Amino acid sequence: MSISSKPTSKPTVFIDGEAGTTGLQIYNRLSQRDDLELVSIDPDKRKDADERARLLNSVDLAILCLPDDAAREAVSWVTHPTVRILDASTAHRTAEDWAYGFAELVEGGKEAIAQSTRVSNPGCYPTGFLACIRPLVSAGLIPSHAPLTINAVSGYTGGGRKLIEAYEATHSAANNGKGSQLPYAPYGLAFGHKHVKEMHKYSQLDHAPLFVPSVGDFAQGMLVQIPLPLWSFASAGTETVTGEALHAALHSYYADKPFVGVAPLNDKASLRNGNFLDIQTVNGTNQVQIFVFANDEAQEALLVARLDNLGKGASGAAVQNMNLMLGLSEHAGLTETAVY
Repeated sequence: MSISSKPTSKPTVFIDGEAGTTGLQIYNRLSQRDDLELVSIDPDKRKDADERARLLNSVDLAILCLPDDAAREAVSWVTHPTVRILDASTAHRTAEDWAYGFAELVEGGKEAIAQSTRVSNPGCYPTGFLACIRPLVSAGLIPSHAPLTINAVSGYTGGGRKLIEAYEATHSAANNGKGSQLPYAPYGLAFGHKHVKEMHKYSQLDHAPLFVPSVGDFAQGMLVQIPLPLWSFASAGTETVTGEALHAALHSYYADKPFVGVAPLNDKASLRNGNFLDIQTVNGTNQVQIFVFANDEAQEALLVARLDNLGKGASGAAVQNMNLMLGLSEHAGLTETAVY
């Protein structure tokens, strides 16, 4: 659904759930701006459905930073036809009548976001995975039937409120001598992670990827790694894809995208001490950086996306999408751009 009207005065924005992790990050970014009016709810009325519904229907754009069920309920309360909704939850990320808020992912993505009244903000892990994979599947360099695996690590804020609470409880117990520290740990080991449907739909893959998330002993930062056994992609009579071909396709795809950068092929300059890829380099920015490491002789490659799980993976992307939806400068409140 879309509307063509643009705000004629300073637009109004309400964050439903501004006290949560993502909501607070968005609030902090928007509260410094003078090109919009930020509407807040009385703290005593945060659970007052009538007051929330009133505010949702009184603004130009509402940003939902809520659990999935609460986000669906909030959307049902919006009756004013011109109110635009940006949902930061998982609730509408694969819904057909919602625009997917990854402006750089497909041709015309920015325009679709700008014209839509309903936009779903992408997840942090899917942002990294899709940034790497979608261009290569579209180009035919990765076959759509490829069985892909995602090995990803995030700061402990990347798994939402429940994971944050569980991690901090573990840390607290360790500090009180009731257990050991947890410097690194895979999670979601029952599989069926809620991000997988989103990854599958927008990647154009025939099968959902195998997703193995993990948490590290730091608050923010994310590396999404996709190993590629290039020898398995070649069919009879075709040549094996090279690292240079993968890199060239990604570099071309994002050449004019200010918030996505592609590092040089096998970029040793980005490795600390020539060996280690720092996970926190782009924290506080709206960047996603893509790396291609390849060994053509071994016919192996590794794609890596580095981003701030609370930046381009959450609040930064939300601000970017909000800017597009309200007809403001896409860069407003997002001064950082990709360095490659």
